[in-house]
Amino acid sequence: MVRLAGRKKVFLFAALLIWLAAVVAVLYLLASSPVSAGQTVRPVYSVAREDKRIALTFDAAWDDSTTDGVLAVLNDRQVKATFFFVGSYARRYPTDVVKIHNAGHEVANHSMTHLDPVTADDETLYREISECSDVLFSLTGVAPALYRAPSGSWDARTVLAAKDLGLTAVQWSVDPVDWKDPPPETVVRRVLAKAAPGGIILLHLGKENTLEALPALIDALKAEGYTFVTVSSLLLDGDTYVDPDGVQRPVTSGEK
Repeated sequence: MVRLAGRKKVFLFAALLIWLAAVVAVLYLLASSPVSAGQTVRPVYSVAREDKRIALTFDAAWDDSTTDGVLAVLNDRQVKATFFFVGSYARRYPTDVVKIHNAGHEVANHSMTHLDPVTADDETLYREISECSDVLFSLTGVAPALYRAPSGSWDARTVLAAKDLGLTAVQWSVDPVDWKDPPPETVVRRVLAKAAPGGIILLHLGKENTLEALPALIDALKAEGYTFVTVSSLLLDGDTYVDPDGVQRPVTSGEK
């Protein structure tokens, strides 16, 4: 009986050591994580701003039938926008990329082939992002600073891969679902319903109803006091983090 009691004590002591080791391991992982408490690995969906800046963005993945029209509207209303190019599209329409860049708009990365990054292995994921950046750099002489995951599909691995390649992952906070070709007035109404300071508006090239809606959309937001900027100009400088809602915020002294 004494020997059994001793074995029981040894077993309980060993179990306690294992439990303590597990606790220490978890604490170490939390302490060594690059993401601080209250922060998450997420793309930027919007930016915490007090001024009424907002960003107009266009995904370019299909055809260029509306490119000249969109540029004409933006130029007429003195608005700068950010264009997220799929690399294969940029190769098919290189003069459009150059034209957009030369007009002072921001050129950004939307992957090489519009492949879902969540389903890609690591090698393919990195190649999809890096090859698109290479194509855009070869056309503009400027390395893109932003990446948007195709179809809004992402995971933490996607965001970190973009960061490893020098890109900030960005999504959107206002989506009128213009790729489904709703009437122009519907596009305008949906944008106005969701617009807010620091917001990022998602639109698409190659959509006639979007082009038709664009003048009224811009005029209505300007009437509400909004100023249009590129996404890079919308993002905050200094130490920032992205909260669980996808809002980029400044890091305060208490959060460091």
